[in-house]
Amino acid sequence: MNTLVLCLIVQLYLMFGVAGLIWPDKFMPLFGVLMFPWPANARMIRVNGIAAIGVYVLLLAKLLLGL
Repeated sequence: MNTLVLCLIVQLYLMFGVAGLIWPDKFMPLFGVLMFPWPANARMIRVNGIAAIGVYVLLLAKLLLGL
């Protein structure tokens, strides 16, 4: 069960990371709420997408190596 939850988390990170890179304008309202005092911009959303894909790679490596 623990592995299933980790697999779902890995897929969510990949999904939001790629979506943030492809459609940053669609994520603008969400980031406007999440980052309230600071204005959301496309650059910040793209950086977050790249970071989410990086976390995906790390979690996938953890899952495959069994650490």
